[in-house]
Amino acid sequence: MDAGGPKGKAKSDINVTPLIDIVLVLLIVFIVMVPGLDRATKVVVPQVVQTSKPSPPDPNNILIQVDQDGTLMLQSDKIDVQGLKDRLPDAVLLQPLNYRKVFLKVDEDVRYQNMVDILDAIRVASDDAKKKSLEQIDKFQGQDGGDIKVAVSLRKRAGAAVPVS
Repeated sequence: MDAGGPKGKAKSDINVTPLIDIVLVLLIVFIVMVPGLDRATKVVVPQVVQTSKPSPPDPNNILIQVDQDGTLMLQSDKIDVQGLKDRLPDAVLLQPLNYRKVFLKVDEDVRYQNMVDILDAIRVASDDAKKKSLEQIDKFQGQDGGDIKVAVSLRKRAGAAVPVS
């Protein structure tokens, strides 16, 4: 075993054996991993189908519209916020379990407070629907329908200019 250089001094040369071991291990790792990097997931992009006329609305979907003057419409009936709180739970219970949805179309000029009131009415209706479905738990085989999911759409006026930031 060689402990040093001439006259018992320490050797200043580095030991390349561990370095070669590490380089070989890294080389093997990269050789194994490179073929796996070339694989790509094939994606099928859906094609857009153009129809000449829109399909009729689904009767299970609940549509609430708010015009710029604050007029509230449930499906095609004019209604106020209190009437919405009264009628929406029954309409929601007619929807299938776990698919309770409300579509909300709002004009861009509607005051923010009106929107908060309407969303609060939908939340209250969701709670009432849950209570009613729990009362009829045998009918639904022990499953609650869950919360109402709300999809909000903002309607812009036809001639309105869009602000550019």
